[in-house]
Amino acid sequence: MVFVVFFIALAAAIVWKIRQVVRDPRNAPLRSVTLCLVCAAASYPLALPGGSSGVDAVAGHGSAKLVQNVLLLATLYFLMCFYLYSAADEQTGRRRARREGAALLLVIAALVAIVATGHDVLAGSFYTADMTAPQAAGFYLLAGAYMMYALAAAFWWTRRYARLSPRPHSTGLWMAAVGLFAMACACAIRAVFVIVRSVGGTIPASLNLAVALLLMISITLFVVGVSYALARARITALRIWHRHLRVHNRLRPLWELLAKAYPDNVLQPTGPWERWSLRSVHRRYHRRVVECRDGLVQVSPYLSANDTRGTVLDSAPPEVLARSLRHALAAGAPGASGTVEPVAAVPLALPSRQGPDADVEQLVALADALRGTTPRTESAVTAANHR
Repeated sequence: MVFVVFFIALAAAIVWKIRQVVRDPRNAPLRSVTLCLVCAAASYPLALPGGSSGVDAVAGHGSAKLVQNVLLLATLYFLMCFYLYSAADEQTGRRRARREGAALLLVIAALVAIVATGHDVLAGSFYTADMTAPQAAGFYLLAGAYMMYALAAAFWWTRRYARLSPRPHSTGLWMAAVGLFAMACACAIRAVFVIVRSVGGTIPASLNLAVALLLMISITLFVVGVSYALARARITALRIWHRHLRVHNRLRPLWELLAKAYPDNVLQPTGPWERWSLRSVHRRYHRRVVECRDGLVQVSPYLSANDTRGTVLDSAPPEVLARSLRHALAAGAPGASGTVEPVAAVPLALPSRQGPDADVEQLVALADALRGTTPRTESAVTAANHR
């Protein structure tokens, strides 16, 4: 089950990266990351017993092992390319990537030659292969050496960027660097195991289990480190989205009251599906804030003209301002039946502190006060005051 969830997440990441590449096909680092994920996903089924046996049955023994290792080497190569393209200009990065690609092709050619001369000795897994056969020992040593080199290079670049990056990016990069270093160490230990077994020695099962556990932990740490900054950014974006949706709904009483009096202030949707689109929440939130503020500017002269009690409206509590607002719209604002003439405009619902959300907080407080001050409640209060 864990493997299925991991593969689904990897497939989703590939689809997302392919969409980004389609939008920006000239982005070499992005292409490298996408190809890295594609190669990793392609090698995944071959690591399963059913996948390897199926390929071996069609193409011969050792074919699945060869293809799996080639895809893993390509995964690490494209990971290196990401850093090579990111650390230099496009021309320099392309030149370094070609040089590294030539080295990879030489390693792949050697692996193909080994499999062609002794494919039977590669039957089974790393732990069950007969390392006393030169072909098996050479295959695993060569593949492991390139993996160790690529992982060490990726670790060096990741550590360098971690030192230069601020948090939370540096936190994720340090986690990825530790994971890469641990994977390189695991490859080095496995190379020692190959040498020991090639001369007839045996490796205790506990050591094999420890190295396998180290690989699993290091890969997990690398994936978590790479995803850390993105996950934090997504969580933050989700919180902002939820806050904007909540504020948009809380502003409804104020917006409906002002939109009825000043329908020209209401901006039209950009599309027929905007109301139901999750991505349009931010646009609708900012538009509602602007429409509420524009309506308050237009109603403020009528609000000041109807204020016979001399209330200082720019510093009035939201409850007082809400009652004055309903009274003004009922008595003299455009669209109402009253005939009160407007006077000078006054500021309304001004924030008492500095901050990007201070103005919105005042509008929300006024909207909440309007929700509690319905027209029926206002009429009852007015009648009680005249008794």
